[in-house]
Amino acid sequence: MLKPVLQSTEIFCLGVDDKSIDLFESQYPVPNGVSYNSYLIRDDKIAVMDTVDRRATDAWFSNLTEALDGRSPDYLIISHMEPDHAGSICALTARFPEMTLVGTAKALSMLPAFSKEPPQNPTLAVKEGDTLCLGMHTLHFVMAPMVHWPEVMVSYEEAEKILFSADAFGKFGALDVDEPWQDEARRYFLNIVGKYGMQVQNLLKKASALDIQTICPLHGPILSGDLTPYLTLYQTWSSYTPETKGVFIAHASIHGNTKEAAELLAEKLSALGEAVTILDLCRCDMADAVQQAFRYDRMVLAAASYDGGVFLPMEDFLIHLQAKAFQNRSVTLIENGSWAPCAAKKMLSYLETMKNLTVREPVLTIRSAVKAADEAALCELAKVIHEQA
Repeated sequence: MLKPVLQSTEIFCLGVDDKSIDLFESQYPVPNGVSYNSYLIRDDKIAVMDTVDRRATDAWFSNLTEALDGRSPDYLIISHMEPDHAGSICALTARFPEMTLVGTAKALSMLPAFSKEPPQNPTLAVKEGDTLCLGMHTLHFVMAPMVHWPEVMVSYEEAEKILFSADAFGKFGALDVDEPWQDEARRYFLNIVGKYGMQVQNLLKKASALDIQTICPLHGPILSGDLTPYLTLYQTWSSYTPETKGVFIAHASIHGNTKEAAELLAEKLSALGEAVTILDLCRCDMADAVQQAFRYDRMVLAAASYDGGVFLPMEDFLIHLQAKAFQNRSVTLIENGSWAPCAAKKMLSYLETMKNLTVREPVLTIRSAVKAADEAALCELAKVIHEQA
């Protein structure tokens, strides 16, 4: 049986878990699956708040039918046109051709692009500050362009003080998975929405003027109670402010020597009391590496030279950081090369394109195997990094 959202008996979560998916957006591993959330407000008029990915259409229709209890929806509120949320629109409109589609003008103009046979339902374009009265419940529409597509809006229900937040405040992981919200929400935000920090900041300013007691995102659990921790993290992430004082070490090693150097440095930093996370870029989830880079205030990049440049897993990582607007951090470089070390020069060429980065001296160069002199240099480098805190 469907459960109502919080104390409400008339607002229902129609969310569907997808545990068969391996890669979200064909690039982010989701070992615990993902949820596609949709909601229904049952009042004098009935509003469906978004649909779900077509992978979950049948299960979602089962939940929707139960919540409708024999009635027909009057409105479909379209917050976001991405297929994981709009993928069942055509199936819904085929069943309810009199239902009005409500969205931004941009969202409604995008509808034909996502279907071979676009819906012929009536439409209602809304803009900033518009409202829709359903009876006891009234929706206030707040524009959120580029969080993270141009057509996005969020909806605030004033009677029960609920923010239907689109992709904001979402996370990876199915609803029935018991895991901390913060880690998978961070990985989700920084890899999917993180490039649009300024736009998220604008939305947070608008949200601060609302009395919000519950947040209903399109992925992940409903957030209620003290919302301060969630809002604080979003403020931190969207302003590109380091979340944790510590060091992230990312290494790309061909034969293991660069990895050994990175691990030795991690040991020495830990001995100095630093919080340290170290990842092997040749084997880790790239999305995890991106979130760890944003998490810490300092980063060390250790890579082998390769074909006159840098070993490709490190180059791939730097391309990801560049795409996600990495900024406001301090970076230390370690390169390895047997006859013509060049990794640091290539890494620096990427870092120079990013905002407000400080590349710290010295650059440590290792010639193949880690020797006693290199160990001593790593010890001194750890002290320099520690003193930069």
